[in-house]
Amino acid sequence: MQLQQAVNTIFVQLSDSLGQLSSLQYSQPCSTLFNNTIGQHVRHIIELFQCLENGYESGIVNYEKRKRDTLIESDKELAGRLLLEIHRGLGKPNKTLTLEASYDEHASEPIAIETNYFREVAYNLEHTIHHMALIRVGINEISNIQLPDDFGVASSTVKYRKQCAQ
Repeated sequence: MQLQQAVNTIFVQLSDSLGQLSSLQYSQPCSTLFNNTIGQHVRHIIELFQCLENGYESGIVNYEKRKRDTLIESDKELAGRLLLEIHRGLGKPNKTLTLEASYDEHASEPIAIETNYFREVAYNLEHTIHHMALIRVGINEISNIQLPDDFGVASSTVKYRKQCAQ
């Protein structure tokens, strides 16, 4: 499946980059990230995918009900294992899902939006790329590891840049 391969590609980039960071760098506040850490961004990516996987059976996905597990923020080895586990679980067949969300902080009840599994995998893929762009900013602040040129860049932008270079 093309989506599963695309997620694999960015997870490999993310895992390889995390592997080059020290544990201290992974959990170090970055001023360019408003004192958030690379680990916090990685946790956020992982937990949204976990919400999707956990909601698959029931048919209800609610990204607002994530755990916010601080251990993922501080343990980059755990984060790497969870990324691998998420990728391995992505081969499920498409099916209709309900996305529950409260887009208004004053709303007492979430709204229900019809969606499907593949659409939510695609959303999480795009969301991950967005956070990887932020992670790139943090990594550039706290280390001098070399990131791939397309780390945190959407595939459509990568394709466009290649066309322009020809």
